[in-house]
Amino acid sequence: MTVVGPFGLSVRDQALEADVQAGLAAVEEGLLEVTKSEVPFITEAAQHLLRAGGKRFRPLLVMLAAQFGDPYAPGVVPSAVVVELTHLATLYHDDVMDEADARRGVPSANTRWGNSVAVLTGDFLFARASHTLADLGPEAVRVQAEAFERLVTGQILETAGPRDGRDPVEHYLDVLSGKTGSLVAVACRFGAMMSGADETVVDVLTQYGERLGVAFQLADDVLDIASDSHESGKTPGTDLREGIPTLPVLRLRERAERLGLAEDIALCELLDSDLTDDDRHAEALARLRAHPALEQARRDTVRYAEEARAAVAPLPECDAKAALVELVDAVVHRAG
Repeated sequence: MTVVGPFGLSVRDQALEADVQAGLAAVEEGLLEVTKSEVPFITEAAQHLLRAGGKRFRPLLVMLAAQFGDPYAPGVVPSAVVVELTHLATLYHDDVMDEADARRGVPSANTRWGNSVAVLTGDFLFARASHTLADLGPEAVRVQAEAFERLVTGQILETAGPRDGRDPVEHYLDVLSGKTGSLVAVACRFGAMMSGADETVVDVLTQYGERLGVAFQLADDVLDIASDSHESGKTPGTDLREGIPTLPVLRLRERAERLGLAEDIALCELLDSDLTDDDRHAEALARLRAHPALEQARRDTVRYAEEARAAVAPLPECDAKAALVELVDAVVHRAG
């Protein structure tokens, strides 16, 4: 049994495994081809994060969703290339906004070449994605445009913060639905659409992708607090140190406001202090790991994952459906 895609997903059926592996290999070739430019420097910058690797989570979902129609249909692989290119482009822009130093184990593009080159490289990738998309028909263009609008809206909402009187947790979940859920949903939708699957199947898989995408990001939030670096592959408490209000922190603040407990208020004050200090950061991480807010964030993650599982329940029993359910299980496992 071969391991396929992120989280060590295993595929039980050899024919499905072969289809998925072949599809992902074709996507990788397509990504390298579409990021080439007549200008060598642009090629180098555009392939910088591509060659650094990545889970290829979204192309995997395209391949699995395509199993509910004709997985060899000509639009399947190009649509997976479009989704992954769009995701890559957002990473270049995210790193500029977050002033990130590294991505996927290599220096970020903004660190290596400066913000202007990083932003323009992201724009180049968006342009190449649009070029590929144009060959997939007006419906595909519309679906991608709507998803991209949601993605950008989510980013703007995150930057602006919740309006007065808005529940910060609800605001955050809306942000994730736009920033992460929208593109994961499109991956599932494109796979089903391009394979010619029935419209009801397309809708089911789109709903699955939306919920899985949010659960995936919430699991990352939990991992940032709960995991060690060996387990997660990144330094724990990174978001905490940078002052990014992820779900465990939002649940803590919600509890502190509701119950007014001295220890909750004290922990909030610690989180508001300068966590670039290693000792203070270590204390905040340890206290948050032991706090009920972390368990609440886990329950939130599981809730979205279970909604994803429920979404695919109407689909016919097959190995592709089993793989989609296994992805849900993998997300839940990541969250502990």
